[in-house]
Amino acid sequence: MTKRLLCIVSEMNTGGAETFLMKLYRNIDKTKYQMDFAVTSIEEGFYDKEIKDLSGEIFHVEPKKNGAFKSFLSVYRLIKEKQYKYVLKTSQRSLAALDLLAAKLAGAKVRIYRSSNAGLVSPTTKEKLLQRLFAFMPRCYANVKIAPSTEAAEYVFGKNCIKKEKAKLLKNGLDLNKFCFDQEGRNRIRKEFSIEDKLVIGHIGRFNGQKNHAFLLKIFEDIKKINPNSVLLLIGDGELQEKMKQKVKELGLETSVIFAGIRADVPQILSAMDIFVFPSYFEGMPNIILEAQTTGLPCLISDRITKEAIVCDCVKSMSLEKASLDWANEAITLKDDDRHSNELVMREAGYDIGEVTKTFINIVFKEDY
Repeated sequence: MTKRLLCIVSEMNTGGAETFLMKLYRNIDKTKYQMDFAVTSIEEGFYDKEIKDLSGEIFHVEPKKNGAFKSFLSVYRLIKEKQYKYVLKTSQRSLAALDLLAAKLAGAKVRIYRSSNAGLVSPTTKEKLLQRLFAFMPRCYANVKIAPSTEAAEYVFGKNCIKKEKAKLLKNGLDLNKFCFDQEGRNRIRKEFSIEDKLVIGHIGRFNGQKNHAFLLKIFEDIKKINPNSVLLLIGDGELQEKMKQKVKELGLETSVIFAGIRADVPQILSAMDIFVFPSYFEGMPNIILEAQTTGLPCLISDRITKEAIVCDCVKSMSLEKASLDWANEAITLKDDDRHSNELVMREAGYDIGEVTKTFINIVFKEDY
């Protein structure tokens, strides 16, 4: 009999946590296991069609903004009705574990909490207080605790939780074959955007406070002064996108900054870039940095990001206390004209999605919970 795992998320769009779930889903043996998704968004997600094509189901449950009790009851009824024994919640908010309490009361045997980040995005004082006040919830209501990095684990499950074996690390695996450097793909993307002869600075990520796009634009402004033949290629969408477009106008960079939206051809996009700049305030374990370094793309990242994200020598970290000009100068020195893939290094470091999927199955679907 097929074992079905219900994954509770906000929406199945291209965020890091959702993309990681899709990587697992594509690689599990669907004659033995199936993944379904409970989402709070009424809008169709980027991955919805693929999920349905893979025979997964998508259910809509009440978001917590409509009332905690209504949300709780909606999740409880779904799990009870469908008799799910395996339920996964991915978040970094302690109150999100209410879904696992609902799952427990509805009869779920295995309740997985995956900490997906090492901080909250622009938290208010109230949100910080709630995070501390309900910190016990993911520790109590989950009987399987996983995270992509030590920082992400400790943010939700407490200090030294990995050392004390109260939580497990599960690496953000990749389909490494897809992220080899692709010269043909590079040429195609650069031709599409008419940037064949440009120095292409790149960034892929949601436009929100966590990603620090405002500082990224300052860095690029300085890069542009050093190398007038440079462009900034931005992939993603989000609530701050319009604000960043306005900032670009204020800086007079309209002809040098490309807002390309969400793209399905990320490996080729990464191959088209020359330098990747990622000044995030925090990250759990950024998928995109793992993907970028697999293609051999030089990356300059914030030192607020876990050191566990640095696998290859093409990735350098830098303090956010440094000036934008310092970041610009450092970024330019990273350009490598002898680009090569790092597939073997990443495989040896344990980032092959096939092996990560096996580990995931062994953690989630063992029988002794």
